[in-house]
Amino acid sequence: MSPERNPAIWATGKRKSSVARVRLQHGTGEIVVNERPLDVYFGRETSRMIVHQPFEVTSTLNQYKVDVNVNGGGVAAQAVAIRHGITRALLQADPALRSSLKKAGFITRDPREVERKKYGRHKARKRPQYSKR
Repeated sequence: MSPERNPAIWATGKRKSSVARVRLQHGTGEIVVNERPLDVYFGRETSRMIVHQPFEVTSTLNQYKVDVNVNGGGVAAQAVAIRHGITRALLQADPALRSSLKKAGFITRDPREVERKKYGRHKARKRPQYSKR
């Protein structure tokens, strides 16, 4: 088996309960999410903008082909998980990009998770209605 000329870089990005497995290769800037183009998968422009942010910050727009498999969570959390995965993959591809990505705040995983529901409450913190009489 001959060595690949264009090796793929794999990385994982997370946000809330969303997990994005990102495969980065040198290419034309095409982004495919769950076997669909980015514009088809994310209808909202803000979600597409979030996914493109690491490339804009590092000036590597249209230099990589990105293949993403994402599941869990909502649309916004999936977009941020993809951004996190792309950031990690770019760091593997070129460690010199670290300072610009860190300054933008893309390297750090957002640790916030949904708080569990407690007994005697409607939700995690919402109390039942108070009745004076």
